[in-house]
Formats: sequence, structure tokens, C-alpha cells
Amino acid sequence: MPELTRAQKDEFIDFIAYLCDEAAKEILPHYGPDVEIERKSDATPVTLADQNAEKRIRQILSERYPEHGIIGEEYGSERADAEFVWVLDPVDGTKSFISGVPLFATLIALLHNGRPVIGAINQPVLKQMVIGDCETTQLNGKVVGGRAACPLEKATLCTTDPIRKTLWQNGADWSALPPKTALYRSWGDAGGYILLCSGFIDIMCDPMMEIWDCAAILPCLEGAGFKVTGWKGGDAFEERCIIAAKPPLHEEVMQVLYPQEN
Repeated sequence: MPELTRAQKDEFIDFIAYLCDEAAKEILPHYGPDVEIERKSDATPVTLADQNAEKRIRQILSERYPEHGIIGEEYGSERADAEFVWVLDPVDGTKSFISGVPLFATLIALLHNGRPVIGAINQPVLKQMVIGDCETTQLNGKVVGGRAACPLEKATLCTTDPIRKTLWQNGADWSALPPKTALYRSWGDAGGYILLCSGFIDIMCDPMMEIWDCAAILPCLEGAGFKVTGWKGGDAFEERCIIAAKPPLHEEVMQVLYPQEN
């Protein structure tokens, strides 16, 4: 199948920004200490912000691109085998959201023939919107590329949950990595990728993700020049996990995680 033209990309980039703005209108009224919380069947939290934002995005998509598919965290899939499919996580980082920590974000991705080609990460409280198309990444309309690779001992490493057992998946020696960096913090969720793309941190790792967690992030990382793999060193989208850093630093990270292979 042919790749998207520049005109198509520009159309979808403008549209994805509009979707983020509309989602923000549904999210921000619920951001505060009195937010009402429900529990899903797996005991994870969900709020009206999650639900209302996804409903609004789905409404707009059905009007603008009725032939496109949708995969959403809150309300499931429609036409998931279509040529174009939108992947929605209205509030990635709900635990941060209900705790008043502005590291949550709306994640919206466009898949073309099953692969993410455009992604948006929008933090509505801080008014930071990152959009990438695998070639270029912008933060609030300005091209960004992270910061240049540094040695591991000078790097800032972030993940969402620093004690999550899946950090040790595939036999990775995760315990060895944080002590070799300058700073290790749980500035994760989607907000961590805004920090990475905008040049505030150097390494971002997420050990276990759903399609709606990673699809929007990957075009942003690729467009900003990061090397991205999963824990097995392969395709992050297929592995559903992310190890992201600038190319020389990424190799250092993998050498520490898998010393027996180096």
C-alpha cells in the first residue's frame, strides 16, 4: 500500500490537534481534588474525564471519517481492520490525573495499514502538545528533537513505576541500570515522553503497554530522532514496550540490561 502523501499527513496533523483540544475541554473540568473515581473490573481507576473525552473524540471521528476504524481504551473497537484506524487513550496516566500530577496526557494515534504513522501527546494542564509523523516532531508547533546523547553516567532515566516487576522482563538486569545514571525518577506516564522529546530527560522506559499506550508515542519518538526498541531489542510496537534514547545512549542502556549478550 502506498505511504501517506505530505498533504494527507498535514491534514491529519491538523485534525489530531483539533481532537486533542476537544478532548481537553472534557478533561479539565474534572481535574481537581474532588474528582469522582470509579473502578474498572481490573480495579484500575477511571473518571468521567476518561469517558467523556473518548465519547467526544468518537463523535467527531464518526462525523469526519466514518469509514475509519477506532480502537479506544474505554469503549472498545470499531472497524479495527480498516485502512485507517484511530487509537485513543483519553487520559493516559489516570493515577497521576486523580493525584493532581500533570504527567497524564491524551494519546491519539493514527494507524495506516496497521502501523502508527501519526501520534499526539497532549498535556492540557501545562498546555503542551507533541505531535509526530515519524519524520518530524513538534511541541506546540515548534520542531523538537530531544537533546543530544550523553554518556550514561550523565543521563536522566525515567519510567512510570520504578518497582514494576515487568522492568525485569526478558531477563533484563534492571537493578543495574539506575545506579549507572545521574538521575532516576518516576516522571512517567505519557508526560515522560513530552519531557524526552522536548529535551529535559534522556531515557524513557515503559515495560508493559497496551496498543493505546504506545501507538501515539512511537511516531513522536521516531520523528524526534530517538532509537526505540522493546525489551527484546525488537519492534516496540509489536513488543508493546518501550526503551527510548538517542542512538549511542540506547546502546549503553541495552549493554547494562543484557551484559551477558555484550
